[in-house]
Amino acid sequence: MTSLETPRLLLREITLADAPGILALDSDPRVLRYVPNRPIATLEEAAKIIHYIRQQYERNGIGRWAVVRLDTQEFIGWCGLKLVDDSEVNGRTNYHDIGYRLLPHHWDQGFSSEAAGATMRYGLEIMKLPEINATVRRENTASRNILEKVGLHLQEEFTEPDGNLWCWYGIRNAQGQ
Repeated sequence: MTSLETPRLLLREITLADAPGILALDSDPRVLRYVPNRPIATLEEAAKIIHYIRQQYERNGIGRWAVVRLDTQEFIGWCGLKLVDDSEVNGRTNYHDIGYRLLPHHWDQGFSSEAAGATMRYGLEIMKLPEINATVRRENTASRNILEKVGLHLQEEFTEPDGNLWCWYGIRNAQGQ
């Protein structure tokens, strides 16, 4: 597993030391507004999430990364690629999903786009993935704007069993495999 650096951010492996940050993210209703996850309430629950992510590193060589501000060294969220191989979304499995989640006081500063852009370049240029996808609730316009800014295109809309309308985004690797 590698780390990435952008002008303002470090993207690195998530470790157990990030549990307080994961707890802050996954207990905030603003952060979870458009995702199906239920809020967590303890550091133990955060540690389980980190354990799951670290298993992805071992199993798939990729997973969500901690996003750390270079100027303050603070954990502000996560971003990264995940091989979705343990569930089905929109009738699909075994695809690489780009995702991101930041603490609200770091929103609207371009950090998500910066992290997602670096992640996309890594996936397409270094990993040479044939395609990268993302799913986002239709009404989450901020996240949809980020996906489009980093090069993904809306491919279709679908309804999940929860009754919400979701968007399926994707980009094919122009460099081939």
